[in-house]
Amino acid sequence: MKRRTSQGFTLVELLVVIAIIGVLVGLLLPAVQAAREAARRMQCSNNFKQIGLGLHNYHSAYNRLPTQSGGTFENPGNRHLLSFLVGLTPFIEQQGLWEQIANPRATNHNGSTRATPFPPMGPVPWDRNYTPWLTQVGTFRCPSDPNVPPGNFEAFTNYAACIGDGIASNNHTCVNQDGSEATWCTPRRGGMDRGFFVTRRETRFRDVLDGLSNTIACGEIVTDNNTLEINTVVINRGSNAAFFSNPAVCEDTIDPNRPQFHVAGTSANNWATSQRHGMRWADGRPVMSSVTTIMPPNGVSCAYSGDGSDCMVTMGSRHQGGAHVLMGDGAVRFITDSIEAGNKNANAPNWPVGSSTTLPGQQSPYGLWGALGTKAMKETAGLE
Repeated sequence: MKRRTSQGFTLVELLVVIAIIGVLVGLLLPAVQAAREAARRMQCSNNFKQIGLGLHNYHSAYNRLPTQSGGTFENPGNRHLLSFLVGLTPFIEQQGLWEQIANPRATNHNGSTRATPFPPMGPVPWDRNYTPWLTQVGTFRCPSDPNVPPGNFEAFTNYAACIGDGIASNNHTCVNQDGSEATWCTPRRGGMDRGFFVTRRETRFRDVLDGLSNTIACGEIVTDNNTLEINTVVINRGSNAAFFSNPAVCEDTIDPNRPQFHVAGTSANNWATSQRHGMRWADGRPVMSSVTTIMPPNGVSCAYSGDGSDCMVTMGSRHQGGAHVLMGDGAVRFITDSIEAGNKNANAPNWPVGSSTTLPGQQSPYGLWGALGTKAMKETAGLE
């Protein structure tokens, strides 16, 4: 009588197969994750390219750039606080959203009817009854940033206007909310017109004397996740203006045990009312949608006080080692955290030293990084 032999795996063989599969998964998983991040980074760059194309089309149509912190002042207007992204919407395939903004709107976000319609160009950018401000535009988000707005918050942005290398008065550049000149700071006006965008003022390509390919138009930012992470939060320095003359003092709240975070209890603006970095795409104030080229990417940011104040706002991202920038000619570059950034202890160019003020055309003290963020300082250093 013949004995039947088993054709199945032994326990040892099965364990060997499982071990081999486990090793293969362990080897392949990082590659899969890297491929996913590469795809997200490419989409992030492509969004920036679309914004760059929109800026050029806008300039072709109006012979100027959309204003950073523009809009209307009439009551109940938006106090000239709208970001450049608002005017850009019809040029990035968001014509439907633009029509909602450009026309009176009689309905609140919850569907109820308003006694007085919202005016054309909308209300202030923190009004949560206004549906356009709560509408998330996909082009304004980098998929590498997983942070999403909580329910009924204003929609976010990961792309911000470059306003140069100054701190003092970069939230208004001597223009009042009603559009009139703020005469009290006129003596410092010459030192403020340094960035590709100038808050509350019109700018044109012809103003970029250093060349569009040598000047940063916009920078990538990380939206605030309410964790005091260095590259997401803008620290509120209260009435302490020491960082105007020495930006490095903003690093004094970094946690020595967790250097990617500030120490617990460090003051920041109110997260629940979305007064933080990137948390309102339609808000043109620096804390929300502007960047400066003082600290290199993923460095610290801080403001004099509140969400509408003078501030140093630093670019950052969830990509490894740097962040994207959009150059004036529409090219997208990746800038590493180690870019040469000069003297971070140097006085911000638009802050007076004694009785003297920064003269127009004075070069940036923040090295190659500062040179790329300014438009007419006879600094033509490129990234190549």
